[in-house]
Amino acid sequence: MRKSLRFLVTTVLLACLPVLLWAQVTVTGTVKDNSQTPIPGASVRLVNSNLGSSTDASGKFSLNIPGSSGTLEITAIGFRSYRVSVSASNAVVTAVLQEDIGRLDEVVVTGLATSVKRRNLANAVATISNKELTGTAPAQTFDAALSGKIPGALINANSGAPGGGISVKLRGVTSVFGNTQPLYVVDGVFVDNSSTAGGLNSVTGAAAGGNASNQDNPSSRIADLRPDDIENIEILKGASAAAIYGSKAAAGVVLITTRRGKSGKTRISVSQDLGFVKVRKLLGVRQFTEATAADLGGSASSTNPDVIARRESLRQQFIAARDAGQLYDYEKEMFGETGFTRNTALSITGGSDRTSFFFSAAQRDEEGIVERTGYRSNSLRLNVDHRFNENVRLGVSTSYINSSADRGLTNNDNNSVTFGVALATTPGFAQLHRNALGNYPDNPFSSSNPLQTRDLMSNNETVNRFLTGITLDAIFQRSDISTTRLVARGGFDFYDLKTFALFPSELQFQNINQGTAANGVARNLNSNIILSLVNNLTLSDNFALTSSAGLTQENGDYDNILGVTTKLVTGQSNIDQGSGLTASQTRRKYQDNGLFIQEEATLFDAITLTAGLRLDKSTNNGDVSKYYVYPKAGFSWNLTSLGLTNNGFFDNLKLRAAYGEAGNFPVFGSKFTTMSIVNTGGNTGLLVNILRGSKDIAPERTSELEAGLDFGFLDGRLNFEFSVYEKKINDFLLQRPSPGSSGFANQWLNAGDLRNRGIELSMQAQPIATKNVRWTSNTSFWLNRSRITRLVIPPVMLGAFGSTLGSYRIEEGRSATQIVGIDGDNGLVVLGDNEPRFQMNFYNEVVFLQHFSFRFLLHWKQKGYNINLSQFLNDIGGTSPDYDEVDKDGERKGPARLAASTARIFVQEAGYLRLREVGLYYTFPVMPASFIKGLRIGVSANNLFVKTDYQGYDPEVSNFGTGFSTSVDVMPFPASKRGSFHLTIDF
Repeated sequence: MRKSLRFLVTTVLLACLPVLLWAQVTVTGTVKDNSQTPIPGASVRLVNSNLGSSTDASGKFSLNIPGSSGTLEITAIGFRSYRVSVSASNAVVTAVLQEDIGRLDEVVVTGLATSVKRRNLANAVATISNKELTGTAPAQTFDAALSGKIPGALINANSGAPGGGISVKLRGVTSVFGNTQPLYVVDGVFVDNSSTAGGLNSVTGAAAGGNASNQDNPSSRIADLRPDDIENIEILKGASAAAIYGSKAAAGVVLITTRRGKSGKTRISVSQDLGFVKVRKLLGVRQFTEATAADLGGSASSTNPDVIARRESLRQQFIAARDAGQLYDYEKEMFGETGFTRNTALSITGGSDRTSFFFSAAQRDEEGIVERTGYRSNSLRLNVDHRFNENVRLGVSTSYINSSADRGLTNNDNNSVTFGVALATTPGFAQLHRNALGNYPDNPFSSSNPLQTRDLMSNNETVNRFLTGITLDAIFQRSDISTTRLVARGGFDFYDLKTFALFPSELQFQNINQGTAANGVARNLNSNIILSLVNNLTLSDNFALTSSAGLTQENGDYDNILGVTTKLVTGQSNIDQGSGLTASQTRRKYQDNGLFIQEEATLFDAITLTAGLRLDKSTNNGDVSKYYVYPKAGFSWNLTSLGLTNNGFFDNLKLRAAYGEAGNFPVFGSKFTTMSIVNTGGNTGLLVNILRGSKDIAPERTSELEAGLDFGFLDGRLNFEFSVYEKKINDFLLQRPSPGSSGFANQWLNAGDLRNRGIELSMQAQPIATKNVRWTSNTSFWLNRSRITRLVIPPVMLGAFGSTLGSYRIEEGRSATQIVGIDGDNGLVVLGDNEPRFQMNFYNEVVFLQHFSFRFLLHWKQKGYNINLSQFLNDIGGTSPDYDEVDKDGERKGPARLAASTARIFVQEAGYLRLREVGLYYTFPVMPASFIKGLRIGVSANNLFVKTDYQGYDPEVSNFGTGFSTSVDVMPFPASKRGSFHLTIDF
């Protein structure tokens, strides 16, 4: 494979060396919109070449073209493309671009090296521009900025802890034990999105019967990306669009394009954001009385002397605290801090007609809503594009990110040491504050004093990350009807992640361990290359072919070493300063190879036919040499372009359908039965893992059929996009119980099939378009329904804490996301479904008085259920805010919930209406100095308003990480709301 790559690259580069010298024509021009306002940053490109330029702040451009004539294509975001023939006698161009409300001329990726305009696209591909991503109310991290903006997605935050961490599911469940997250590709580089545990399980014991990495509250590495550096995002939501990415595309593909340089005068932009962050919602605390304080010691009817003494002791504690004015709201003390946020950024862009560059440097520093938590990041980016001649263009994208997140100690916990779990059993009359000597008292109601834990412990993730992508676009054959080019893309993603957790011996719960430290280092290197040959053949004005073929290779090497020590020397944090050191290492290494071929035919610029084939093999498969085949096909028929709707009512009317297949490689190591070293009688031996591998394990396979109708009218001011799909996942991975006689507890296998069906509807509208007011609105509606269609093993419970509290259940003939539990005499019943009934978002921008811009994003999620075990823990601890309220049956709510023999009360509806983002901006028409070219100010807010009946901190929660079993709520880091002031100056 490697020899073939070298040979192909060498051959094509040699073919590109002889470059003909042409006579040149200098074309100049101006690009404006309908109101004669100049459009800066518009792209000007010579068709069928790598020559291009861009407009300056005045909308002007200049471009030297070879020969005596050619065709220019002028494009700008939000406008329809414009083509014009130029020559020596027609070298001055004035282009007036029309607004493109429906984004019909937006170029969308259809292959690894090909693209098509949206008006001829066969799939529903969601796109997010830079303005939609960050232009309303910038989020702390990239993953948080995606929330509510992707039609067809279900997004949950793992917790509200600084540093991000979200779960993204596109068009329903894609896997149960395999990868459920989409593939992220940044400028052609496949980006790792792993979550690395920091060893917190050594003190929380959260994963006594589960997966430590799911409950250790790690962030997702996609959070490292800086949203402001992103120009555009395309989301290939299903296999019909993403099939060309093969065995990495089952859960969808997110294609991220970063900002590029513009030729012309160098432009400098400086921005400063200042703001605050506060908890969005507090649950409240129980208001105790003498009687209810005594009840914490046991039943008032008890005759046990110990219970009687304990009740009286608690009553006296309450009286003493009340009389001394020492009744506290510890929840507010813990989560009620106001954090200061600061984001400073510099960007420089410019270049000549041959070389352009974009440079950015940014620093973000945000305090959390809990003391000693927060997020800091520094980033640098340099993107350079160089045109060697009209045939060869090279683009390089480089970035460096350094981030540090102090995430506190939250989420699931079996040892009562995390903030929320400790507070659940701690009443407000407990005395937890440090004394005059700085010492903290022990908490008699829990294993830990949460104030002491907050002030003395550390939990930090530090990341150094390098991303480099290279794109070579070389034309080596060109004629009047044909152009052939090599497109080579690839790069690497390397990061060094250090986790540091310290629990000093002074902590109450460290009496036995006498100090615990967990230090981890994870190093990951991903590299990939995509070599594509693309031929554009235009046989006539009514018939064109785009043929592409190539090969891919991806390599991954992940190595995580985690050391945990106890009995630390006082004041020390190094793991070698303890006497109870344990170490673990996780290594994952793989190589994936692929071949692809694709053909696209365009007839009359109205009918588009696409067919393609992808072949993949991987070292993760049971058979490493076997190629798995993934076909795709698409059909798009634009009736308007074909002239079949001549009544003038429709501006655009298109029918489309697409089919594709993609895969999901088996979980790393699932084909092996691992062994570990054990000491037996002083001799070294091997101990067989109780999880048995399967040597014949195969990839999960996803197939998707999508059909849709797109139409627009009122001069393009009202556009609709309607899609229906059926996505099938065959041979999904599960672990089944093994017979005890086998010596194994569970075994990997391809256990069954599941199906997703859904509807997506989007509307782009411009209700008002006058000189003083322009209102643009985008609305989307989507829903998904899943079903297990085949299961070769008995039903499996997974993802939570069993049927008494509610759990997911994989069962043939039922929804893949059903939540079941014990419901009294009814036994095991379905109590809800994690999948929402539907979701909608509403993005609006109103530009008024020419210089004001008001933007907001509303997100509506109808139903969908969570397993709320935070309320359960508060009930057990007797601290629920409504514990003493009386229900309709005259019973106190807290005791009634605990006495009920049903999990129904903890499986709760988690729908909401959320004002995710809102912002008001003003652009100054007159500059205070000649060297200032632009000046903008603004104010914004995130999560300012949420209407929900959910009883937890936030309905978007997933304490069990990014896998299948999300939406389990166990004392998370509460969600926050943010407000910011923005200032941007252009020079």
